[in-house]
Formats: sequence, C-alpha cells, structure tokens
Amino acid sequence: MAAEAFVNQLNVQIGNEFAAHQQYVAVAVYYDQQTMQQTAQLFFDQAAEERSHAMMMVRYLLDADAEVRIPALPAPVCDFADVVAPIALALEQEKRVTQQINELTAIARRENDFASDQFMQWFIKEQVEEVSTMSDLLAVARRSAHDVEQIEDYVQREHAAEGVDPTAPRIAGV
Repeated sequence: MAAEAFVNQLNVQIGNEFAAHQQYVAVAVYYDQQTMQQTAQLFFDQAAEERSHAMMMVRYLLDADAEVRIPALPAPVCDFADVVAPIALALEQEKRVTQQINELTAIARRENDFASDQFMQWFIKEQVEEVSTMSDLLAVARRSAHDVEQIEDYVQREHAAEGVDPTAPRIAGV
C-alpha cells in the first residue's frame, strides 16, 4: 500500500500534470495561430504527453488501491509577447515539475514506500529529457526569433516522430 503522504502529494501532482497539459495546449494554439505548424505540433504532442503522465499517476493509485482525487486547475497563460515567451514559460514549467517529481520521490523514500519510489524513477528520467528539450528549443528560439522558419526547421529536424517508451508506466484508460 502506498504511503498516505505520498498518495496525497501524488494527487496534487496529477493536477500539476493536467495543468501542464492545458498550458501546452494553450502554447500549441498560440503557435498554430502564428502559422508555426511544426512548433504547434510539438506542443500538441507535449500536451498529450503531460496528460499521459497524469493518467500514469491515476493508474498507479488505482493499482495501489489508493484514493484518486482530480483537483481543480488554474487557467493557462494564453497571451504571449513573442515567439520566444511560450518556450521560456515551458522551460520554467518543466523545471518546476522536476522539483515536484523530486519531492514526490523524497516523500516515498522518507516513508519507506519502496514501490512508490520505484514508480517515480521513470518520471525522474523523463524530466531530464523534458528540461533538456525545452532548454535547447529556447536557445534556438532566442537565436532565431527574427526568422521563425529557422525555429520551424529545428523542430522538424530534431523532433521527428519519437517512439513509445516501453519502460513507461501504464496509462489509465489505455
């Protein structure tokens, strides 16, 4: 059985993941409106990934016979000053999620909740990738803000269809 402190914080994190999903949809819509289809698709894909993360957490709690509580979400930021701003926001969001994932892991360890600690390991690895992806994209966007086609070319080249990670936790509803 998962530790109560871990379950409580994982329910909070489910909300954080759904909020990240909504934020990435808002970012994707912004880029779509700018006719930056490659970047829009990247963020639509990121949104789906964040939703999947939330549903992995839901599945874990269901499997652990723990209470699942889906919290209310704050509205996402929808207005951006330029093509760089949404990516800067995404990088800050990924850094914040990394801190949240690390705190969840710390709670599991403090509570000697070994199953929950093991569950969190995939998310730790995932956050390294997410921060790196957004950090690199932000560098390109800052360098190429005057020529959005360079940003589009980078996204198309670097983020071509990525495969499913077979080590990922199960997703509820799939």
